[in-house]
Amino acid sequence: MNEALDIMLKKYNCRSINDYGNALKEIVQEIALLALWRAKFYEKAAFYGGSALRILYGLDRFSEDLDFSLLKPEVDINLSKYHKAIEIELVSFGLNVEVIPQTNISRSQIDSAFIKAGTLQNMISIEVPGNLRKRIHKNKVIKIKFEVDKDPPEGFATEAKYLLQPIPFSINTFTMPSLFAGKMHAVLCRKWQHRVKGRDWYDLVWFIGRNTLLNFKHLESRMKQSGHLKQQDILTKTKLLKLINKKIDNVDFLLAKDDVKNFIKDQDALKVWNKDFFRDIIQGIKFKNRI
Repeated sequence: MNEALDIMLKKYNCRSINDYGNALKEIVQEIALLALWRAKFYEKAAFYGGSALRILYGLDRFSEDLDFSLLKPEVDINLSKYHKAIEIELVSFGLNVEVIPQTNISRSQIDSAFIKAGTLQNMISIEVPGNLRKRIHKNKVIKIKFEVDKDPPEGFATEAKYLLQPIPFSINTFTMPSLFAGKMHAVLCRKWQHRVKGRDWYDLVWFIGRNTLLNFKHLESRMKQSGHLKQQDILTKTKLLKLINKKIDNVDFLLAKDDVKNFIKDQDALKVWNKDFFRDIIQGIKFKNRI
């Protein structure tokens, strides 16, 4: 095994095939972040979303996607060189991957690609025990979505954070209050389709439990851009709490638990989840730049 991969894998204490799968995804994510640093991507963009929370701020659940926001709107930017940089970096570590751009006409401000990794080949690369590898279908793949918002809403703040593996490097990322705003927007405005995104609710608990300030200005900008708030409207604390309570009323928290359970180790953290629990904890939300 590549020495750097060996060092990165040891921190996970993997025992099950799910453990190894989550660890492999995160190792791929961190190497991709290194590739973007080498390519000077962070001069143009900032990391945000669940993976930023997990990798840079200590969120205790795994995350699937890599989400970025340009620092200023540039809808015609060509991101192909960054896709190639990610692919070259991952292959240099002995991983079997390709980066496949996606066409998303319905969300023209979002540039999407998938980092596609052959699961069995890469499980061999990180020396997963044979008895576990036998349970993996030879055609199974890991897909990590790489998305860039080319027309970001206003009001976010960024800071530099650092990773030490595979080598020491820096990442430009949203600050915690701005990340909280993004997560609150997801809680309120994400289209569920056929499933509840329990990971959003798990992260909401995490933010509130850490007394994180909510960047109200950025949340308001996000809601106006997505059409969930009229341009002339002003978001207030009272209005926000009303919207969250309305959302809580419509959530099936059994389905929410089912969505998040494979991304966390301590299942007991979900036992208290119900409508009353969430109605109570949202009273503890602390607000930045709006009373």
